[in-house]
Amino acid sequence: MATVYQLPLRLLSVSGQEKLSYLHGQVTQDINLVQDNNFLWTGHCSPKGKLWAALRIFRLNEAYYLLGSEPEVEVACRELSKYGVFAQVDINITEHKCFGVLNDAANDICETLELVFDADSNACQFAAGKALKLDDGSLILIFEHAESIPDAFTVERDPSAFQIRDILAGEPQLGEHGIDEFVPQMVNLQALNGISFKKGCYTGQETVARMRYLGKNKRAMFIVYGQSENPLDVKDLEMQLEEDNWRRAGKVIHQAYDLTTKTYYALAVLPNDLEDSAILRPKDNGSVSLALKALPYSIEDN
Repeated sequence: MATVYQLPLRLLSVSGQEKLSYLHGQVTQDINLVQDNNFLWTGHCSPKGKLWAALRIFRLNEAYYLLGSEPEVEVACRELSKYGVFAQVDINITEHKCFGVLNDAANDICETLELVFDADSNACQFAAGKALKLDDGSLILIFEHAESIPDAFTVERDPSAFQIRDILAGEPQLGEHGIDEFVPQMVNLQALNGISFKKGCYTGQETVARMRYLGKNKRAMFIVYGQSENPLDVKDLEMQLEEDNWRRAGKVIHQAYDLTTKTYYALAVLPNDLEDSAILRPKDNGSVSLALKALPYSIEDN
């Protein structure tokens, strides 16, 4: 019996006659590249180039959908709606339900839901919604209604296992404390092909371009992990300089805890010249030691 993980993600729909041109001028991705059989990463920035949200974007039923954490989707909805009144677009947070699928269950679910991904695609529509293929063993299933989920699936309410998968894949998610704090390159959106440097103007574009072409970015997103007897709720990290000398290193934007192995995982924005051997800890918690884990991609600009 396949297990699916209920995910605390929300969807924002953008529809209407001018949906493509409007979104194109608001986010970091080239919206012309979003097709029915793919999803892409994108960032939604303030005029100063600070991220309001890091989102997956795809098409479904004549609309564009932006997928992210609840705080990100709420901010994106509010800010997109401010200027949406001047365009022929409808912007709404939807009631879709999101579920994650891991490893061996993916094949069973593809068969049950009759999911067919083309050779070079990472998204497909099915009777009850949309499926996004994250990698060979991971899916996100988006159902228009919760009751559409087949009875053969076991629903796991704790999303930790899937959130750890996202963290180890280096896929950003901004919690409340990460919104309006970082330019897109600081959460590695360029490494996920979430920034188009050729598309022309969009909100915050000047700052994003300056970070790339003038080499002004000094921070990046890293995976950190360590053993902890209990779950942690960490906002800030410190870095060890000498045995008893610590200084602030950066901020955690997404975190999860493996209850079975008692391992804490997080994505944190830290100095981009950090040594692989750096020793970190949660601020004001000297009992937990954290280390860096290698990212699955390069953060160097191409």
